[in-house]
Formats: sequence, structure tokens, C-alpha cells
Amino acid sequence: MIASSPDSTRNVFSILRNGIIAVWVLGMVIPLNVRADASNHAHPAIFQQDKPTVDGKQVTPLATLITEVLQNNPEIQAAQREREAAQRRISPAEALDDPVLEAGVINAPLASSPFNREDMTMKMIGLSQRFPFPGKRGLRKEVASKDAEAIDYGYQETVNRVVRDLKVAYFDLGLTLEMTKLVEKNKLILEDLTHLAVDHYRVGMGTQADAFKAQTQVSRMQDELLKLARERPVIEAELIRTLGHSAYAGELIPESLHIHQASLKLESLRERAMTQRPQLLALQSLATRNKKAVELAQKAYYPDFDVRLAYGQRDRMLDNTSRPDMVSLTVAINLPVWRTSKIEPRIAESQALHYQALDLHQAQSNEIAAKLRQQVATAEQNFKSVQLYQTTILPQARLTVESALAAYRVNQVDFLTLLDSQMTVSNYEISLVTAIANYNKALAEIDLLTGKTPDELAHHH
Repeated sequence: MIASSPDSTRNVFSILRNGIIAVWVLGMVIPLNVRADASNHAHPAIFQQDKPTVDGKQVTPLATLITEVLQNNPEIQAAQREREAAQRRISPAEALDDPVLEAGVINAPLASSPFNREDMTMKMIGLSQRFPFPGKRGLRKEVASKDAEAIDYGYQETVNRVVRDLKVAYFDLGLTLEMTKLVEKNKLILEDLTHLAVDHYRVGMGTQADAFKAQTQVSRMQDELLKLARERPVIEAELIRTLGHSAYAGELIPESLHIHQASLKLESLRERAMTQRPQLLALQSLATRNKKAVELAQKAYYPDFDVRLAYGQRDRMLDNTSRPDMVSLTVAINLPVWRTSKIEPRIAESQALHYQALDLHQAQSNEIAAKLRQQVATAEQNFKSVQLYQTTILPQARLTVESALAAYRVNQVDFLTLLDSQMTVSNYEISLVTAIANYNKALAEIDLLTGKTPDELAHHH
């Protein structure tokens, strides 16, 4: 507590003034740097510890969580199983139908000992095989291959989407922790200002209302802390879900928020998205698959061939006359006569699916281009905001607090001016870390839109 004597009041002013100046100085070295390094164009945090800890707690790097999510996320695992299954369907697609083995007796008379009474009676064993019309098997394999290719791109899309979800939750959690620290810091400053206002009131230099106003802001800060405390487990639950767990051992502490400047040339990003986004590549594969399906359906106009080879064994006649065994070879074809009711509708179906894939590809291309433009604009605006807050707005606001404090000490400005100046700094600090988090989340969206894989991201960082 601060004493109420004039000498104590002056000491409090001196201590508080020095404290706020120290806060201003420390504020300049919080891990929120936006000045680009000329050699690597990165924006590392100004204040980075040698060991991965924050406030003495072990930090979990984003790269570690990405590795974990690739191993444990059930969505990714399910997509992997689907990809494996699709690959297994390629070989059976071009395989021949099973051959048919038959055995029996033909031309047997209805009498006892039938095998030696009629000349045409024989015991027969045969083997038949269906051969599709030339070209059908190759088309079936191509259809299955393009199916597997589309599913493989779908797997890559799933990986990228889950990693995006992880990064967004990670940055949201980091933002919540940064805001909590800022609110706690500013709450302590406001408590000191409350004590200062009380001391001024006791020596007749202020009003009781000043202390009430400061206490109201302290209470508002406490309410903000409660709100952040409610939000944190919600974000942690989403992060844990994305990691593929129902619970997580230990505490998840993200790295301090900082900025890595990325190239945000819209045209080059759009070109990459159109050529590298797995979602679009999957639709291209589906369009090609359905085009091959049209060709396969058109092959139904041509018949398949059933080749049958049979061997007939004949016993001796009643008079012991020998009879030679017999061999039969036949070829049968199906007659594709149901064109209107069977073949043509299947061709039309495959054509419709082919054009549907093309239309979906165009629709998704348009949507990706629009989202890319939005996310690039969001990232650029937040980056500019970070620069402005860090280099201009916050230093000026902190100098304003210093000036207001010095003036209030000699009773030249009212307490509300000092209080408002300090709340302005607090709001700007919150806006700064929010802009950094939003910038990083926009980059995560851009990575998804342009099809960057986790391996590319790890190499880039």
C-alpha cells in the first residue's frame, strides 16, 4: 500500500513514474518485432530466450505439434487408409473375370449302365474364360488409377486442412496468453494509479471520484481476465482435438507471437494455387477419370468374348468297340442390343459426371482466387498495423502517459487525462498482439489455399 503523507506521495509519484517509464522501455522489447532482417527477410521476435520457455514454463513449438498431428490425427489416418484402398483397386480393375470350370456327363441315355450304350455319351470336363473387347481392360485400369490419384490429392488436402486448423488454434491460444499477460500488467499499473489517486485526494489535490474511476477500470481488467480464462480451455480443447487426442498430458504453452514476413505477391500466389492446390488437382483427376469412364461406357457397344474348351471321355461300347475321346472349342459373344435402355444412359451419366467435375473445378478456382485475395489483403493490412503500432503509435502513446504522469504529479492535468492515456496504451498493446495473431492466421489460410505441404513449411521456416 502507498502511504498518505505528502513525502510518501512524492515518493509514489517518483516510483510510479519510473515504473511506467520502465514499462515503456520494456514494451519496446516485447517479442513483437516487425523490422525485417536484410539477409533473410524474416521478422523474429526482439526478445527471444535461448531455451524454449515462457515465464519458466516449457514451450511447445508449432513444428513439434505439426509432427504430432501428422501421426495421430484420425482424419489424416482415415484419409491415408482410403488412399491405400484406392491404390489396391487399380490391379483388380484390369484383371480378367475368373475362369469357369465345368464337369459333367452329356448325351447320357435314361438306362442302366448309360456310358456304353450311346455313341455320343461322354464324360466331359471344360474350362471357359471371358475376354473383354480390346481396350476395355485398359480403360478400366485408367479409371481406377485416376480414382486413386484423386483420392491421393484428397489425402494431401486433408493433411493441409488439419495443419491449418492446428496453426489457427495455436495462434489463438498464443494470443489469449499474450493478452492475459498484458491485461495483468496493465491491471497492476491501474492499481498503482488508484493508490496514487487516493493519495492525491487525501492531500486535497484530487477528488474521490478519481479513485473510483481508476478502480472501475481495474474491475474491468479483472472482468477481461475472467473472459480470457473462459476462452482458454475452449481453444485448448480445439487444439487437443486437432492433435487427435481426447486429453493432453501437460500444459500447452505456445511460442511467443512473432512475425515472419512472407512474400505476398497475389499473382504468383494465385498461379501456385491453381497448379498446386490438392483440391483442384483432385477435381482435375476426377474430370479425367470421368472422361475415361465415358470412353469405357461407349465400349459397351462392342461385345465380349467367351472362349470354352471342353474334353469328352467316352467308354467302350457293349461289344467292346473302342471310341475316341472328343475335344470341343467354342466362342460366344454377348449381344449389346439394349442400347437405348442400358448403354446410352450409362454414357450420358459418365458425361454428366465429367462436366460436373469441370464445373466444380471452375467454381473452386473462382472461390480460391477470391479467398486468396481476401487473405492477402488481411495479411498485408495486419502487417502494416503491426509496423504502425510498433514504430509510431505505441511509442507516442507511452510518451503521452509519461507526460501526463509528470503533469499530474504537479497537478497540471486532471486524473482522467492520465487514466485515459494509460487505457489507450493498454488498448493499443492488445491491438498489436491481435494484429500479429491475425497476420499469422492469414498466412496459415494462404498456405492452405496455395497447397503448401507441412514439409515445405518446415523447410521454409
